[in-house]
Amino acid sequence: MMSPRWRTRVSRWLVRAAIGVVILVPLFPVYWMVISSLKRPADLLSVPPTWFPHDPTFAAYRTVFQVIPFARSFLNSFLIAGTATLSVLLTSIMAGYVFGKYHFKGRDALFWAIVATMFMPPIVTLVPLYWMVQHTGISNAYVRVLLPWLANAFGVFLMRQFMMDVPDELIDAARVDGASEGRIVFRVVAPLLWPAILTLGVFAFVYYWNNFLWPLTILQSASQYPVVLALAQLLSYNTTVQYQNVVMAGALIGSLPTIVVFLLAQRVFVQGIARSGVKG
Repeated sequence: MMSPRWRTRVSRWLVRAAIGVVILVPLFPVYWMVISSLKRPADLLSVPPTWFPHDPTFAAYRTVFQVIPFARSFLNSFLIAGTATLSVLLTSIMAGYVFGKYHFKGRDALFWAIVATMFMPPIVTLVPLYWMVQHTGISNAYVRVLLPWLANAFGVFLMRQFMMDVPDELIDAARVDGASEGRIVFRVVAPLLWPAILTLGVFAFVYYWNNFLWPLTILQSASQYPVVLALAQLLSYNTTVQYQNVVMAGALIGSLPTIVVFLLAQRVFVQGIARSGVKG
């Protein structure tokens, strides 16, 4: 029989191997995207596939910027995703404060009605949203894209859950000192919810940066396209294997901002996720 000491060692190695598999499986597509973007067409055609580029080159990245207006697309994405994220944070904090700390008739029914919209597939609301935006009379394309994204049901739900953890005595003390409700929300309560706010900000930015269907429905001009729509123009290069490095290079460039945002906010982001399920 195996001794307890060896049994402990084996169990530790099995756990480490399982963790390694869990880490490598999600990272493998990223690794393949990076090495494919650095390969030359001859390497892409090799059978079996090569795991490392024999002669790395950045020519595919130059081709990406020649084929599509990537700089303009990046500005569009930052404008749309950044504005939507800030709006979602603002509206979610205020709505979460109202639902978490105010008592009024129909509060719970209204809150759960908002939460119920989270379970509706986006495709179901696409036509009604398009009809509503079309009849607003707004001509600015960026405003038309942003209108449905100014508030988010998940953000309201998340902020409300965290707001319920804030002691009522702290808010009452601020009111006794003469603080207005706006000052209480943004100067007293919000600093206590920094991990949750940053977590929501990361979720919102990644979602709006990667959203494809709604901008495609509303935007008419290619000069207004965000990155995800501009990348669709690279699909014409995917008809043959030799141009897959261009597609991979474009996909890597388009995903870098979301990766950077997550890495910068990683520590606080994990804290917010860990605390989000503490109280229901």
